[in-house]
Amino acid sequence: MAITHEKVLEALSYVIEPELKKDVVSLGLVSEVKVQGNSVSFHLKASNPAMHYRKRLEEAAIHQVRRFLGEDVTVLPEVEALPKSSDRPQEQRKFLPGVKRFIAVASGKGGVGKSTICANIAAGLAKQGYKVGLVDADIYGPSMPLMFDVENEKPGLEGEGENNKMTPVENYGVKMLSIGFFAEANQAIVWRGPMASKALKQMFSDVHWGDLDFMLIDLPPGTGDVHLSLVQDIPLDGVVIVSTPQNIALADARKGVGMFKLPEINVPVYGIVENMSWFTPAELPENKYYIFGEGGARRLAEELGVNLLGEIPLVQSIREAGDVGRPAILQEYTPQAKALNDMVNKLLQTMKIS
Repeated sequence: MAITHEKVLEALSYVIEPELKKDVVSLGLVSEVKVQGNSVSFHLKASNPAMHYRKRLEEAAIHQVRRFLGEDVTVLPEVEALPKSSDRPQEQRKFLPGVKRFIAVASGKGGVGKSTICANIAAGLAKQGYKVGLVDADIYGPSMPLMFDVENEKPGLEGEGENNKMTPVENYGVKMLSIGFFAEANQAIVWRGPMASKALKQMFSDVHWGDLDFMLIDLPPGTGDVHLSLVQDIPLDGVVIVSTPQNIALADARKGVGMFKLPEINVPVYGIVENMSWFTPAELPENKYYIFGEGGARRLAEELGVNLLGEIPLVQSIREAGDVGRPAILQEYTPQAKALNDMVNKLLQTMKIS
């Protein structure tokens, strides 16, 4: 029987990548297949860099090629590890491969409206028809249950035994999970760093999220254990930094951008959102009062070489919308809804999604 390129690929299609649970051919892990007489060689990529893991995959590939093409065939595979999860194509990720993009929303300091911006990005993307998930990773101050009017909801359960997983709570087309669903409203959450990081990881791995276009992650303010654990465990595609215009907030925003640009973290910064940019009183709709300073985030974005994704006004109804559990981006024909929608559209443009 003549050995062909196609027959080699057919044989390798019976090799299952242990962590990714699919065959190596459909995952695009086989390349440079060469046939020379009775000898076959190819490159094969493994999800796990450990030598014993790569050896196991090599042995499976040799077995399947010989099973299909004959025991006398010389099989010369070269097995190497895939890059880190965040640098892989979606189908080659072992962590939530059904999620196309992971986006973190962060701030250098508290009180700048990070969670409000995150909630409105999520609701705005869902309004445009995207499948959206949201993890409230602000372990110590979870606010998403209130902002989405699901304070009294609890995640469901599906599956049995080891396959038992939680199902997220959903409203306005956004699937979400928050530590706030597991604590009383007046209960303080006092956890050391490792406990918080473990809880965060479980909100991803122990939940049936299904297929999503975007997973939004509302991070705690600052730079700490949760942030470092996140970038180690989750293949972040990018981050949005939220600030207000005053210098003290911008200084912390600069540190936040710097953290994600560190070589050991290296997560793209999609841009900065300036919240509370100006105040316009209802009785003077044409007036703008720059209470916290003017153009600070714009100057910072230019200095750091990142996009300014939006300038969101300080409007009472944005706060009220969060308090009643309906993100302001869902309002019709208001200046604040327009500013929030423009922000979402600029984010999509930055990600080159039309």
